[in-house]
Amino acid sequence: MITIQPREPGLADAVRAGAAGLYSLEAACDLVISAGWLHRDYFNCFVSTVTSITDGVTELAHIDWQAAISSRDAGLLPCSSGENRILRLAASIAAGIPVDLSDALSGLDQARIALVVRAVLHANGQRPADHAGS
Repeated sequence: MITIQPREPGLADAVRAGAAGLYSLEAACDLVISAGWLHRDYFNCFVSTVTSITDGVTELAHIDWQAAISSRDAGLLPCSSGENRILRLAASIAAGIPVDLSDALSGLDQARIALVVRAVLHANGQRPADHAGS
């Protein structure tokens, strides 16, 4: 399975921390992280970070899914067709943004479909043992 680490490892941690406890959001965030979206500076403009008020230390990040999809639709967010499908599937899982499943699923390679399957299972509460409780 392909996993691309973001340029700023802390950003992935912050995105995961911001999504923690909400399975659909966790799944969508892991999907874009695993697909390498956080590795792209031009995607990171859709990610905002704050420091947790609970402990004053933990960085929390939020992805503006609608803005990212609107930017894609306007042709302002460059990516391959497979990356576009992953982004749209993640936005649908996270924020309910409609996606054409016939198009999105039929055009994915084996590595990307495995990421999507993992995200769907996670969103349903079926988390792999290595991620349970994290």
